[in-house]
Amino acid sequence: MPLNNFEDGAERLELEPKFVKAACQAIDREIEAGTAPGAVLAVVHRGQEWMYVAGYAQPEHRVVVQKDTLYDCASLTKVVATLPLVLSLIDEGILELGTAISTWLPEFGAAGKEKVTVGQLLTHTSGLQADMKLHTHGWSKEQMWKAINQAVLQREPQTAVIYSDLGYLVLGRLVEEVSGLPLDEVAKRRIFEPLGMKNAAFSPISDARGRCAATEYDEEFGGHLCGVVHDEKARAFGGVCGHAGLFATAGDLTRYARMWLKGGIVPDDGSIHSGSRKHRRVLSRAAVEMSTQSYTSGIPEANRGLGWVLKGDRMDASGDWMSARSYGHTGFTGTSLWIDPDHDLAAILLTNRVYGGRSGSVASLRVRVHNALTAAVKA
Repeated sequence: MPLNNFEDGAERLELEPKFVKAACQAIDREIEAGTAPGAVLAVVHRGQEWMYVAGYAQPEHRVVVQKDTLYDCASLTKVVATLPLVLSLIDEGILELGTAISTWLPEFGAAGKEKVTVGQLLTHTSGLQADMKLHTHGWSKEQMWKAINQAVLQREPQTAVIYSDLGYLVLGRLVEEVSGLPLDEVAKRRIFEPLGMKNAAFSPISDARGRCAATEYDEEFGGHLCGVVHDEKARAFGGVCGHAGLFATAGDLTRYARMWLKGGIVPDDGSIHSGSRKHRRVLSRAAVEMSTQSYTSGIPEANRGLGWVLKGDRMDASGDWMSARSYGHTGFTGTSLWIDPDHDLAAILLTNRVYGGRSGSVASLRVRVHNALTAAVKA
């Protein structure tokens, strides 16, 4: 399998070629082993980008992976859409980390949740349960929201990390209530368009054939899901949710990662032409810096920022060599985004590992790819 001119990529990125090659070969081995049918690796170092593609996006149609293949981002939605939207509303003085959700969504305050805050939902420390089988009852959206609103906290707030899709569902709805716009529209206006994330969009994706990486086989869909969100709750809500539903290319996510590496500023590489100065900054430097600080000290096996997984958390996928300040997130479908500000490095790994079912894992692959790329940093 060709290595997509990894020597040229390493030179452009100012990385050691043999370690870039090692990262690519690790991906090839997993594809050959059947862990995932295909993958895109995008690397950012010192403001430069390079991508490696391998395998199939839609094996059943022999559609190969391209650099602009759209992947179901799954829980990357939490940090690529919902998180920056909430942070921007804090930047603008509309919300605070200490704002009670019930201030804007009074119905959420039922069952003892009236004091649950924005910050607690962002850090998964609200005590809200991880999940509910909302999609199994044939409920309307209103009935599903009623079930969430009536849910009882599983733990006292800020005493444990319970990774909760429900919390980010609520944050997505909060963004809609505050902004007066649907989540996909406000994300497009505030995040995707300013950053030049031209392909990023919520499910369902029009003209998905040929554009998207297929995920799991679904009898109701009549085949492998393609351009339709894999997460059942998000599908039941129509595909636009705070916890899942985003589709994006590796190029979209490199622009997003570069914004974080630049402290909230739109990457200035000549690809965006805007006469509006307000579009040059998406988030304040303060929001970026404070989001990547730990908010879970004293909670065993937890190291959580606002949205982000930090080094040492039980869900940390940064590997062995990334720095103590690295942060990132994963997605159930086989996606991940990891950023190391100390090495001015970001790695985006997009796979459709659920194509053959949910038993395969790319957890070890992420670690090995991150190790090799960090090893490739010369100085």
